[in-house]
Amino acid sequence: MIIRKGTISDLQAAFDLIMELAIYEKGEDQVKNSVEEMQVDGFGPNSVFEYFVCEREDDIIGIAIYYFRYSTWKGRTLYLEDLVVRESERGYGAGKKLFDAIVKEAKATNCKQVTWQVLDWNEPAIRFYKRLNAHLDGEWINCRLDEDQIRNYSTD
Repeated sequence: MIIRKGTISDLQAAFDLIMELAIYEKGEDQVKNSVEEMQVDGFGPNSVFEYFVCEREDDIIGIAIYYFRYSTWKGRTLYLEDLVVRESERGYGAGKKLFDAIVKEAKATNCKQVTWQVLDWNEPAIRFYKRLNAHLDGEWINCRLDEDQIRNYSTD
């Protein structure tokens, strides 16, 4: 297994893993993104994300997509959007290697913290993060406006 930065030519494989995760989370109908949008968002003039891939025998078996955000209390933060390993490849260390790459990137870019989310019913992921000594915070409530809400939001 090798871990490397994802390239534009890896996006289809990355998107396939994103869809595998969406199906696992019973949310495939909520995926509005596309490989074409990811090309612009990851490799265009105003890129907003980066990613690592885990490759085994020239086959991408996992990804870790991240971006930087800012915490007013902590400072520069690396946000891990998704860590996905193909279901048939889980349990062989790919997830740990991808997470290690994320932490190395956080160190290299002077981040004060790494943050991410995990669904409260995703017990395998929760066990994985607990093995890594991660702090699982049940105090914060996630908030969002979706695309329709943004479009229909009134500033009057």
